[in-house]
Amino acid sequence: MKSARLRKAGVGAVIQGSLAIAALSTVGDFIWATWIPRHIPVYGLTHGTLLFLTIGLVLGVAAHRPAAGAIAGALIGAGGAAGFYLLAPLVGYAAMFLVWIAIWVALGVLGERLRTGTVNLRGGLARGGVAAIASGAAFYAISGIWRPFDPSGWDYATHFGAWTLAYLPGFAALLVRRGRESLRITK
Repeated sequence: MKSARLRKAGVGAVIQGSLAIAALSTVGDFIWATWIPRHIPVYGLTHGTLLFLTIGLVLGVAAHRPAAGAIAGALIGAGGAAGFYLLAPLVGYAAMFLVWIAIWVALGVLGERLRTGTVNLRGGLARGGVAAIASGAAFYAISGIWRPFDPSGWDYATHFGAWTLAYLPGFAALLVRRGRESLRITK
């Protein structure tokens, strides 16, 4: 009975996290399209840091360690954004794929660390790898939301729904546990 209740709590965290990050991403879309006249790295670094601070907070809340999750998430986001800007001149937008995988793997390791108090590299790599692939496929499926580029004509409710669907599989891979493993969701 307790195991089923904890799994349900994990599913609730997935849904709540996906909705929260979708809302933040939708606001980000609006800010990028409305108030940022041209893309410069400081905006991307800020965006990545704030977005992943919030993702880390979601992971931290699920593990009852919100501050640690938020701080680590911010570092992952800043590192991911910096990695993109360092790699992009060398490999173009293919840098996005490399950074995407690295960020989700880092989030997988972070989630395991927050949950267990130790670095479970194998579990973190597995969960992060599944999250990278699943959320990457979902992100690809929704990536048409910015085309044609006409921010005044965008339907931000559609953006919110698309972002929710894009984050859902990543959070599911990181937060949902099965069987006896679900008993470790709380400390």
